[in-house]
Parts: sequence; C-alpha cells; structure tokens
Amino acid sequence: MDAQRLKDSFDRVAGEGDAVALFFYSDLFVRNPHLRDMFPVGMAGQRDKLLRALGHIVSRVDDLPALVPFLQQLGRDHRRFGIVAEHYPNVGASLLATLRHFSGTAWSDEVESDWNAAYSLVAKVMLEAADENALSSPAWWNGQIVAVERRRFDISVLRVQPDRPLPYVPGQSVALEVPTRLRHWRYYSMANAPRPDQTVDFHVRLVDGGPVSPVLVRGTDVGDRVRMGSPIGTLTLDEASGRDVLLIAGSTGLAPLKAILEQIAHRPAPPPRVHLFFGARTRDGLYDLEDLTKLAGEFPWLTVVPAVSDESGGHGFSSVLQAGDGDVEHGNLSDVVARRGPWDGHDAYVCGPSAMVGHTVEQLTRLGVPRDRIRLETFADAQR
Repeated sequence: MDAQRLKDSFDRVAGEGDAVALFFYSDLFVRNPHLRDMFPVGMAGQRDKLLRALGHIVSRVDDLPALVPFLQQLGRDHRRFGIVAEHYPNVGASLLATLRHFSGTAWSDEVESDWNAAYSLVAKVMLEAADENALSSPAWWNGQIVAVERRRFDISVLRVQPDRPLPYVPGQSVALEVPTRLRHWRYYSMANAPRPDQTVDFHVRLVDGGPVSPVLVRGTDVGDRVRMGSPIGTLTLDEASGRDVLLIAGSTGLAPLKAILEQIAHRPAPPPRVHLFFGARTRDGLYDLEDLTKLAGEFPWLTVVPAVSDESGGHGFSSVLQAGDGDVEHGNLSDVVARRGPWDGHDAYVCGPSAMVGHTVEQLTRLGVPRDRIRLETFADAQR
C-alpha cells in the first residue's frame, strides 16, 4: 500500500464535495436496500460524517499508532447502529465504486489495490474492537428521564436512570438517541461523578436546526426514554498529578468539568486548589451559577469565577459586574482567565464552543502552561 498515492487519490475525490457521499450512499442502498433502515431519514449529517471520517483515516494511514485507536473507537461506536461483520464487504464495495467513479482516468490497478488494502485494514481493526467490546459492554443502555429542570428557554438539565450500571470516568461523554429522532445520535457529557443510584445528569443546550437538542430541551418530560451509547473521551482528571487544577467551561461545556469537580471533592486525600471559570455571553447564560456558588461556599479549596462576554462592564470603568449571586467578570473567557493568572503550575481542562476552546488554549500556552498539561474538548455538531 502506497500511503502517498492513497492520499493523492483521496484529495482528488474529496474535491467533489458532497457529491461523493451522496453517490456512496445511493450506491450502497441500491445494492443493499435492507441497509436503508439502519440510517436516519435525513442523511445530510451522515454524509458529512462519512467525509470527515475518511479524511481522518487517510491523513493518518501512514501513522498506525495514531490511527488504530481512532478505528477501534469507530468500531465500538458502530455497534449501536447494529453494524455487524457481514455489512463490511457491502460498504467496501460501494466505497470502491464511489472512488472509481470520481477518480476518472486517474484510477488504476495500483490505486485500487491501495484502497483495497487500506479498507481491509480498517475493517479488521474495527471488527476486532467491536467483538472485544461486545464481551463486556452492551451496544447501548436504555434510560428513563427521572427529572427535568429547564434552566433557560434553551437549556435544560436532565437526570437519567440507566437500566444497568453505566461505567464511566468523570469528563467522558455518551451518545444519546431519542425515540422521535431514531438513528440520530448526539454526544453529551455526564455532568456528575458516578453515583450509588447510577443516575446521570446531562446539560443540554438547544442548537437551531439540530435534530436532537430541541427534543431534549423542549420536548422531554419525566418518564420519557432515551438510549445511551458507550462512554468515550479523554477529558479526564490526571489522578497522578499533584498540581493545582484549572477548569475552564463555556456554556454547557461546564458538564464534564462539573463531573471532574465532583470527582476531586470525593477524593480522600487533601484536594488541590481548584479554579473554575464559567463563561457565557450574558448573565442568564450562567445557568448553573447558583449551584456552583454553593459548592464554592462548601469547599474552601474551590474558587468559582463567572464571566460574561456580551454585557458592558460598567461603561468601561470596571471589569467586574455586580450580580445578585456574586461578582461576574466581563470579557472573553480566555482574557478573564489570563488576567487571573499565573497558571503555569496548573493542570488545565477546557470545554466549550470550538472558538472559545481554541482561544483559551492559545492564551494558556502564551502564559506558560505546557501544551501537554491542557486537556480539552469542543462541541459543535456533536451536540445538536
């Protein structure tokens, strides 16, 4: 398998944009009509995912240590869609047909051999990971909504009771599916450390045009059902570190960091100093500030700093706004964090909108925080 030839081939095909995924799925469903019911009715999001996954795989095809974990997770994730071994040849045949169609005269026996070898490797790693995962984990968990708090018109906090223990590490996420949006799975982070009663909380923000978040925020009541996939994610606490902790959350990016905060609070050893920065565009976007303020009053090692970016700071005379539940700083979250430093002796955990996370990571590295001590997660299309 010639990695560079494979990359050149994909670059040529990917230039055709959405037509590639449209051709692939049309070919797949014409050849295998029984597979259509395994996919959502609306395929636009699915087509985007296909091209992103292919691009990621091809870009790392010559770096197996980086590629294999991604493929293993992909194989485990596909269990919740009902994908089994006999489906892989069907997918491979349609993938080759698609690549051949869009390659035109650039297609050759050598290129076809490269793609066959690459797909064989991908299928082997995914299937092995799925089979291993099936020995210890169900394809999904059934859950029942046991509490709903609508914090804002566009933010709800949901408490879910799984039908069996859901083993996860604080900071991880699961994919959720609701009965009215079958096969539309979206990732949400657990907002609590594991509890004896196994319940988990999710902080859900409504995203316009999303197939799942509007249902969860506005159309979900106690007693409703959801399905949850296997926990994933690496935004987890470094238990071996003795450093203080910096948590930086934008909007509902608070959820995994609040779970990490609970984990720290439950540790038997004296906890590190923890600074939690919680940012939103406006004060009513600080939907969980009341609870965070109570936690800060309970734990002397915890400092909570709320911040808003779209409200004036006293006509330019002050960087602090007075709110009924404490001082709220004004400015972009990354700037608020910077002026409260230094942070070079801390482990940093960042979660929120992709732009906010990117700016915050840049700011922290400029302030001397080593990049390997910054753990992050972004949300965009994953939470819709």
